[in-house]
Amino acid sequence: MKKLVVYIHGKGGSANESEHYKSIFRDCDVLGLDYKSQTPWDARVEFCDFFDDMREKYDFVTVIANSIGAFFAMNALSARHVDCAFFISPIVDMEKLILNMMALSNITENDLREKQEITTSFGENLSWKYLSYVREQPIIWKIPTHILYGENDALTSHEIIFGFADKIGASLTVMKGGEHWFHTDAQMKFLDEWLKKCEQI
Repeated sequence: MKKLVVYIHGKGGSANESEHYKSIFRDCDVLGLDYKSQTPWDARVEFCDFFDDMREKYDFVTVIANSIGAFFAMNALSARHVDCAFFISPIVDMEKLILNMMALSNITENDLREKQEITTSFGENLSWKYLSYVREQPIIWKIPTHILYGENDALTSHEIIFGFADKIGASLTVMKGGEHWFHTDAQMKFLDEWLKKCEQI
């Protein structure tokens, strides 16, 4: 059986991060998806084209996706042939995240609707089209999934991540003291051990 692991990075990340996972998934080919999309509707086209091609070459395809990469993956690949998914600090409620950023910058829905795009005080670009899209395209995800979440994740609340994991039937592992970005030696060791344990389930 030919098996593939596709790593999908988060914002500011790189497809080269996929190298980290080669020592864990030794019996699989491991590729990083070097995507260019900045919006979920562009990612849906780009991701589907890539995965359609990969499904012709491999019998079993696993996704490892980080942060917004997980959101893009769920938006794009819910109807595609992904066999298993590992999500690290996934964005699972993009509407809530956008509304939170709007509130922090005192931006109302009317403001955003009128101006269409607004840059927040902390540098994030918000778009009425983006907010409308995530409202009109709710996530439907039925792929067997394992989620890793940092206890101190500032982007996704405990209530949201626990509710989402329960809704889709995913296993959820919480790292005590962990952050949204898993990057320290201790965090990466925890992540690696999580992957190895989930592989055996």
